Amino acid sequence: MSVLDEIVAGVRLDLARREAETPLLDLRAALADAPAPRDPMPHLRAPGSSVIAEVKRRSPSKGHLADIPDPASLAVEYAAGGAAAISVLTEERRFGGSLDDLRAVRAAVDVPLLRKDFIVESYQLVEARAAGADLALLIVAALDDDTLRRLHDEARDLGLTVLVEVHDEPETERAVALGAELVGVNARNLKTLEVDPDAFGRLAPLVPSDRVLVAESGINDETDVKRYVTEGARAVLVGEALVKDGAPRDAVARMTGVLQ
Repeated sequence: MSVLDEIVAGVRLDLARREAETPLLDLRAALADAPAPRDPMPHLRAPGSSVIAEVKRRSPSKGHLADIPDPASLAVEYAAGGAAAISVLTEERRFGGSLDDLRAVRAAVDVPLLRKDFIVESYQLVEARAAGADLALLIVAALDDDTLRRLHDEARDLGLTVLVEVHDEPETERAVALGAELVGVNARNLKTLEVDPDAFGRLAPLVPSDRVLVAESGINDETDVKRYVTEGARAVLVGEALVKDGAPRDAVARMTGVLQ
């Protein structure tokens, strides 16, 4: 079993518990109180690099990254630094996140929010919107074609912008065929946790120029951002480097607006 398979198995167990606690009909009723979804695409299409700044406590590859007792305060710093969007990890077992983190961040900032999780069922998309998310992540490696397309369409029907994540050529071809507007290239293979720093440059040419490319993983500073922008990225998703930086507002500002 791959690392990704193990993560998804745990996600399904936690999902079953939440579904038992809150039926889907009740969750859909909560959508009436959710704020209207914010559109991140105008910012992400603007000239210069955009930053999707991540609230991330730990990861399977690096273990503990940072104590984040108040994710809302960190999000406020990200927003002040000019983040185009804020990613909130909500996976519990491997990343130490929760939907409560997402709700807290939503109450604190007005920028678009990404629910970063291993989404495998429609219920999770409704959860995302009910908690105030504007974007949802779909990982191609975790989904077959039919499920990927169904979840992509359902997310869009809910008003969510979809970040479709790939890490190799076949996955990129699937994302393009899906019509994904926002494509994230993850340098980290979630099945093995190995990082390929050349993945973005290799896969970017496979994505039509009218789509928006996001570089993910292994981004430490503005030098890395410059490299990815040169290779075609319009945005970078950064977690570890920001949560470990003593001045996340300044770090986001340095990575924002980088031109080719």
